[in-house]
Amino acid sequence: MKFLVCISQTPDTTAKISFNGDGTEFNAAGVQFIMNPYDEWYALVRACEIREALGGTVVALNVGPAANETTIRKALAIGADEAVRINADPKSAAFTAKQIAAYAADQKFDIIFFGKETIDHNGSEVGAMVAEYLDLPYVSYASKLDLNGNVAAIEREIEGGVEELEVDLPFVLSAAKGMAEQRIPNMRGIMTARTKPLTEVQPVAFDENSKVVQYTLPPAKAGVKLIDPENMDELVRLLHEEAKVI
Repeated sequence: MKFLVCISQTPDTTAKISFNGDGTEFNAAGVQFIMNPYDEWYALVRACEIREALGGTVVALNVGPAANETTIRKALAIGADEAVRINADPKSAAFTAKQIAAYAADQKFDIIFFGKETIDHNGSEVGAMVAEYLDLPYVSYASKLDLNGNVAAIEREIEGGVEELEVDLPFVLSAAKGMAEQRIPNMRGIMTARTKPLTEVQPVAFDENSKVVQYTLPPAKAGVKLIDPENMDELVRLLHEEAKVI
């Protein structure tokens, strides 16, 4: 079997977020970058688990510049067999999806994995776009995946319960919490990652149909007022006169 795991590089959750002078680009100066946790902990690990049980190949793919190769090597250390970097600076979800779909179109992958979203944009868009480009079924927010021949049994949490699905290979899936448990690369994995193939692919042409006008930070949080629990009149007054519904 052949699996493609699409990984994104994102700022660490503790990074201080700022933008350039006109607010059109993220300021990456001094920011620590990591592999998107949903891609790493759930999508990549589950693909490796299935490969270990049933055989096959796991390919990790990233759309990004050469600076992303440290993150890509971590995917190889965790267990991917090989990696591909599409040499482009992604400006939109549509651009990223087009590049992934163009690469995957003739590769005959059985499952294309994504994390449910990236922790920077939280868009949950790329997986669905790739499925549309490739005319494949798409299952989002999956929390469990098992294979029986060419049929996948999938579970995903919905409001008030769990939805059970079956889908024929090939298909596209986004993985959510519960799909797998985080793996820490061991020394052997780190050493072998250095020799696993990492192929650079040039991007295909794409006409952007959107652009970033401006990023803005949310307003600073106001100070907290502490009220004596016995002073209910003051609490009621503040709720009526000063509290804001967000």
